[in-house]
Amino acid sequence: MRRKEGAVTEAKKSTGLREGDAAPSFELPGAGGEKLSLSGFSGKKLALYFYPKDDTSGCTKEAIEFNALKADFAKAKTALVGVSPDSPAKHDKFRAKYELTFPLASDESKEMLSAYGVWVEKSMYGRKYMGVERSTFLIGPDGKIEKIWRKVKVPGHAAEVLVAAKGK
Repeated sequence: MRRKEGAVTEAKKSTGLREGDAAPSFELPGAGGEKLSLSGFSGKKLALYFYPKDDTSGCTKEAIEFNALKADFAKAKTALVGVSPDSPAKHDKFRAKYELTFPLASDESKEMLSAYGVWVEKSMYGRKYMGVERSTFLIGPDGKIEKIWRKVKVPGHAAEVLVAAKGK
């Protein structure tokens, strides 16, 4: 059954969201008890980045890079939100440990992750499992996707997203 589920997910990913499409709506709990929704960012750009798990090496480096550029994103009139399937309580600890100052949303149901096509079948050491494909979506003030990065490599990625945010 897992293989079939993964195949459907892979097919959706390849035919899923594209630049210019309307971003899927969402409403999720965030760290610190906040509620985060796409409509809450209406009228501004949103750098929405998806990551697998709080407090792992790659995810920590990515969060720290985005956090270091938060003021520059603000100057570019672009909000930042990180999303993973971790709980809001885990997000609270992660934010506190690394002094992160931007919102982290929790999608424990994986509905939003699926809507964005980032909940995919992955493989490690021959074992197949479902997980988050590290991805970023730059959403314009009109709610349309301006740019998509999939299978992100962490070093320099936040700076690349910032360049795109400034460019439009």
